[in-house]
Amino acid sequence: MVKVTLKDGSVREYPSGTPLSRVAAGISPRLAKEALVASVDGRLVDLSFPLEKDAAVQFYTFEDEQGRDVFRHSSAHVLAQAVKRLFPEAKLAIGPAIAGGFYYDFDVRRPFTPEDLERIEKEMQQIVQEDLPFARMEVSREEARERFAAAGEDYKVELIDDLPEDAVISIYRQGDFTDLCAGPHIPSTGRLKALKLTGVAGAYWRGDERNKMLQRIYGTAFPKKSQLEEHLFRLEEARRRDHRKLGVELDLFSIQEEGPGFPFFHPKGMVLRNQLEQYWREEHRRRGYQEIRTPIILNRTLWERSGHWEHYRENMYFTRIDETDFAVKPMNCPGAILVYKSRLHSYRDLPIRLAELGLVHRHELSGVLHGLMRVRCFTQDDAHIFMLPSQIREEITGVIDLVDEFYRVFGFNYKVELSTRPEKSMGSDEIWETATAALEDALQARGMEYKVNEGDGAFYGPKIDFHLEDCLGRTWQCGTIQLDFLMPEKFDLTYVGEDGQKHRPVMIHRVVFGSIERFIGILTEHFGGAFPTWLAPVQVRVLPIADRHMDYARQVVERLDARDIRVELDARNEKVNYKVRDAQAQKIPYMLVVGDREAAEGTVAVRHRSRGDEGALPLDHFLSRLEEEIRTKAIG
Repeated sequence: MVKVTLKDGSVREYPSGTPLSRVAAGISPRLAKEALVASVDGRLVDLSFPLEKDAAVQFYTFEDEQGRDVFRHSSAHVLAQAVKRLFPEAKLAIGPAIAGGFYYDFDVRRPFTPEDLERIEKEMQQIVQEDLPFARMEVSREEARERFAAAGEDYKVELIDDLPEDAVISIYRQGDFTDLCAGPHIPSTGRLKALKLTGVAGAYWRGDERNKMLQRIYGTAFPKKSQLEEHLFRLEEARRRDHRKLGVELDLFSIQEEGPGFPFFHPKGMVLRNQLEQYWREEHRRRGYQEIRTPIILNRTLWERSGHWEHYRENMYFTRIDETDFAVKPMNCPGAILVYKSRLHSYRDLPIRLAELGLVHRHELSGVLHGLMRVRCFTQDDAHIFMLPSQIREEITGVIDLVDEFYRVFGFNYKVELSTRPEKSMGSDEIWETATAALEDALQARGMEYKVNEGDGAFYGPKIDFHLEDCLGRTWQCGTIQLDFLMPEKFDLTYVGEDGQKHRPVMIHRVVFGSIERFIGILTEHFGGAFPTWLAPVQVRVLPIADRHMDYARQVVERLDARDIRVELDARNEKVNYKVRDAQAQKIPYMLVVGDREAAEGTVAVRHRSRGDEGALPLDHFLSRLEEEIRTKAIG
């Protein structure tokens, strides 16, 4: 008999060799129906896995991240099986689960067409109906290589050759289809009740543009049709809110052929951007930050000293000036460090909080560029805090409070991750352990829930990341707090302590927006272009009914403009209903219609873009209400 310790701490006994599916059935019929995969002593395995010794066991359903990933990875195998049935000459590459779905890469003679996707999706549904079990087999390297070489699957052979010598090699079979895969998988194809292929794109093998371009088919999958329908609605809503589309329609920004990955901000986009930057400056000044600006191009020796030359060079741009190598800055921190070093500091000066809206450049492959979300130049709302070791918790807590304040203003919920030492990093284990413990201490002191993200820290220190959730449930990593004991050492930063001796400060790197450009993209999609009034490029449009009302309309515009309201006059010779529709299409918060009555009484007929007709109001009354809405940064 083997003892099984379940998640709730209870212990059950089963005969040796009992599969996990039978354990799930013994717990409850519902779990037997919904369980997709399980972990045994922390290792994910198939439900067919036999228990041979005492173990801690946990089951996962589609409600769990582990369950969803396995569900969708299994869907990718069904996609590959369908493609091989319809296009036997297709060569298989890889097919992982991704956020919200899955994909599989294929090497085919011609690109897939929309009609091909329809056929493939229909074949996938047939495979689901066949309810084929996923069967795992462990094989030797030689057998695996021979099997896939004989089938002409060159990409699989390459993957096998790249596996470590001691790797356990497994293959999975469902019906007439076999694939190289570490697993685990769901019990059978019949669990995949709701499948949908969502698109096709080109993708380089292993993401390397020097390799062959493959065809990547994207899809998504859910246990229930209603869940799929809800997901597809969100995808359609995301397309409607796409910031690239709205950026053109609302005349906010553009990406030109002459500058791929380098966005151009138009006048209305600059209004939005300037409002964000003004808010940023006000809040930072209130919290004791001093604003600086550092050069975009700096000497190579600086980047060698900071470690960027060794650890980040492939993402940087370079130039030569007076026969000397320079680099365009990918990060602002070395510049802030030079500002700190420009004068002697006492312990009484610390903490010193230096903030910078710094333009940085990073090389991104053309295939990953995406509107404002993935660009080659962007403005980081950076700040670098130089402090005493005793001030670490207080300063980190202060940054967390600042981030929380910013995100609440925009109505964002967020989640927190603590990212630890990456494989490619600088410094001793002791320094990393001290820095990581300090971040954990600050999070726990504030009572924040957080997830540990192993190995995803910066190369110079661990970090806290803030992931925003937008109105469609998508998450975006924006704010970050990085604790750094290494840069002060590399740049020999000091302060004079109470004892009159020189000591080493500790450094925090942090951003709130992350990238101004990307944050504008996120806001555009979150609000669907209908920005809160305080952010809207045009806050009010005045609509005279006829030419005889133009003089009064101009008086209204002058009154609003004098109070710093961003206002436009629609003087076109069009019917007022047309003007209203156009203002609503431009997402302008307020339309003020003026005619004979309004001119005679000194009022305005107020329309809101979403609430509709709000009736006639005295102009001063409307102005007071509008100014309060702007002052409080109201979202609605």
